[in-house]
Amino acid sequence: MKTIKTHRCFDGELGFYKHDSKVNKTPMSFAVYMPPQAKENPVPVLFYLSGLTCTEENFMAKSGAQKYAAEHGIALVTMDTSPRNLGLAGEDDSYDFGSGAGFYVNATEAPWDENYQMYDYVVEELPALIFEQFNVDANKVGIFGHSMGGHGALMIALRNPDKYQSVSAFSPIVAPMHNDWGKKAFNGYLGRDQSTWEQYDTCELIKTTKNRIPLLVDQGLDDEFLSEYLQPERLEAVCETHQHPLTLRRHAGYDHSYYFISSFIKDHIDYHANILLGL
Repeated sequence: MKTIKTHRCFDGELGFYKHDSKVNKTPMSFAVYMPPQAKENPVPVLFYLSGLTCTEENFMAKSGAQKYAAEHGIALVTMDTSPRNLGLAGEDDSYDFGSGAGFYVNATEAPWDENYQMYDYVVEELPALIFEQFNVDANKVGIFGHSMGGHGALMIALRNPDKYQSVSAFSPIVAPMHNDWGKKAFNGYLGRDQSTWEQYDTCELIKTTKNRIPLLVDQGLDDEFLSEYLQPERLEAVCETHQHPLTLRRHAGYDHSYYFISSFIKDHIDYHANILLGL
């Protein structure tokens, strides 16, 4: 692991790092905010998954989350949204596939299957590194995200009840099998057999999971992607049908940007803190 830079922030430390990923077979970048409480004791940790085109830096620079993480004594971890600069044909051709658009799946289709193993990276490899290198409590772990990252957070938490105690999302893609973003990504990474897509679709997982982890979702009603790509009504309907706990909050006037996220980030940090710290 190589330290790129560090910054003092709310009496804690924000660091940016790079390491050689074994699952992605390429260097990957990530960032960690350690609150001041970590100087004395292990602290809970929240993994944040970003949306299309983002890197590990967007959330740390724009969300304002460090203030509230410091107040509660919670570590924050972000990571890049895909491998980069691999020289693959088409990796930089569009914003919604390839670089910056890993969709948190394990690709099975060539040439992506060699390096695009983002599900294993998020669930297994990066947490193991964080638990080893930073003073965090591996038994108090939450996950959240935005847009494509909201899809990743909900899907990953539902599939791994032994690893995550809390989950939330901003403007998540809840049914990627039913919109052009998801169809493009899943076709390219997973192939045409849609039965293999279901393991990465939150709404499909709700139908079969026995994991009743509560879901907190915030959605802006002026979001330009609301009807075509985000479709929160699908999540609402499937959770009602299968009696899965969901708090879906709709906010008039808010769009898809980090201005929306920063407006409600305190609520999300408080939510995770209440669960992870038993408040």
